[in-house]
Amino acid sequence: MSEVLCFHCKKKVPLLVALGRKEECPFCRWDLHVCRNCEFFDSQSYNECREPQAEVVREKERANFCDYFRPRSTEPRAGKTAADLLAAAEALFKKN
Repeated sequence: MSEVLCFHCKKKVPLLVALGRKEECPFCRWDLHVCRNCEFFDSQSYNECREPQAEVVREKERANFCDYFRPRSTEPRAGKTAADLLAAAEALFKKN
């Protein structure tokens, strides 16, 4: 069984079937099929989306019809921690 993390209340919501456009969080009643709950959402990217073919969505916290929507995983992303990144930056700018 998969689950999605609600961006609004930060609670894990189990998904028994594919997430429909009108699905709501059972805890806070907020829409779940929203950009902020999508795997492609990235506030640092153009249009706040890493999917280059997705159409512009103005309201990132409201239900939408995006065909590229993929529920954001509740598992932590593999990658470097903040401490690793800070150490790498310090090493880069360290004076000899």
